Amino acid sequence: QVHLMESGGGSVQSGGSLRLSCVVTGNFNNEYLMGWFRQAPGKEAEGLAAIDTDDTANYAEAVKGRFTISRDNIKSTMYLQMNDLTPEDTAMYYCAADFQEYHTVVVVRTVPLFTYRGQGTQVTVSL
Repeated sequence: QVHLMESGGGSVQSGGSLRLSCVVTGNFNNEYLMGWFRQAPGKEAEGLAAIDTDDTANYAEAVKGRFTISRDNIKSTMYLQMNDLTPEDTAMYYCAADFQEYHTVVVVRTVPLFTYRGQGTQVTVSL
């Protein structure tokens, strides 16, 4: 079993930054594709970014240029650096992991469907 735990959420003003972390524990190796997605109340889950085992990153258009995904395999931790936040970024943010072999092509919008996910961390951006 694989467990993911997010941290780093909080409340910021528009234009601010946050860095989310996701620690992975359990029967985990570095052959997992990992990603972030978010869900706002009343909206569908939205894939934001994914990073594969070669550290190749892909982003949704909504966050490209503002968010940066990275991973530290030694620490079994993934990060999401979020800059220039706006109120539209307010949501619960989740990290997710899946078996790399299931994905011949990484499609960011599928991140909410990954096999494993954390409990989420709330991000609130005010004007």
